[in-house]
Amino acid sequence: MTNNKPTMSQNSAVKKSVTYLSLIFMGAAGSLLGTQLLPNRPELIPPSVAQLPAPVPSGNINFIANAVERTGAAVVRIDAARAARSTRQPGARVVRGTGSGFIIEPDGLILTNAHVTGGADTVNVTLKDGRKFTGRVLGRDELTDVAVVRIQANNLPAVTLGNSDSLRPGEWAIAIGNPLGLDNTVTAGIISATGRSSSDVGVPDKRVGFIQTDAAINPGNSGGPLLNQQGQVVGMNTAIIGGAQGLGFAIPINRAQQIAEQLVAKGRIDRAYLGVQMATLNDEIRETLAQESNGNVTISASEGVVILGVERNSPAAAAGIRPGDVIQQINGQQVKTADQVQQAVENSQIGVNIPLEVSRNGRNITLSVRAGEFPASAS
Repeated sequence: MTNNKPTMSQNSAVKKSVTYLSLIFMGAAGSLLGTQLLPNRPELIPPSVAQLPAPVPSGNINFIANAVERTGAAVVRIDAARAARSTRQPGARVVRGTGSGFIIEPDGLILTNAHVTGGADTVNVTLKDGRKFTGRVLGRDELTDVAVVRIQANNLPAVTLGNSDSLRPGEWAIAIGNPLGLDNTVTAGIISATGRSSSDVGVPDKRVGFIQTDAAINPGNSGGPLLNQQGQVVGMNTAIIGGAQGLGFAIPINRAQQIAEQLVAKGRIDRAYLGVQMATLNDEIRETLAQESNGNVTISASEGVVILGVERNSPAAAAGIRPGDVIQQINGQQVKTADQVQQAVENSQIGVNIPLEVSRNGRNITLSVRAGEFPASAS
């Protein structure tokens, strides 16, 4: 048995090492398990005050077991395989992935993570009772890490969806999945936080406000449900932070369901797009821009969202947005963080003009950007 208490050198290594988002690979044959490994940056999560979970519902000490009994039969194992080609070696090797999913409709509609399907068009789905099906991937959205799979079956056990918008830190959280190939494993903890931005947890390329939980989430849990104390699904487990304990993340079920409905209807997500690289303004960014531009970019604004880059032939370029501009308002609403701008764009419609107020070299100007369609290559 290993000693879980970190040494001083281990703590130092955790603070200093930063890795990019990747999947956890297991074994030399290239098989991978479905939980994402987030950058090793536990310092991004502020120390939390110890919280007691919500009271046991109606004094029922077996509420976790009851919740699992209501939902466990709807949790499935998903095995995906895809061909991976290498420029160094001829031919292709097969990369196999394993993750979890859960049935949301009795006619065989399954929700899982996009990274669990691994780019495959079909996957193998195993139910808790041992039945096996070939599932067709109806669609996947890499930016939210949501995918929908259909199997040909009827009268299947299905989960009950809860309301992730009503979650509060300190409530019970129950995770079910297939970590390390151990099917239908149950872990429990609490909701540690809600609304963790993608930048907070080190995955700025995602478009999710994550649920944070200390319920154990391990490789293979990805795509499995996160339940409340009533056994309702409130999130879809997706990621962990390497080198840290008690830091797991889930996609809010309201967001996952919204994406799933579009994937079922059209097989893709129509997403508004401006074509800018941006960041929340701070002193460090202000100084860096001044140095790299040799003083040609001066930022007088004290807060806002600074434009770091503009893509060629993008809606932002057509509207005249420049690097160094600081967005103060979007759609008439004041913004202070890049996440607020991103959310406002997400809520916009393609082809509709978005009014912006920006600070440029000490003066405020108004621009109008016609939102374009997010290009597939950008995802």
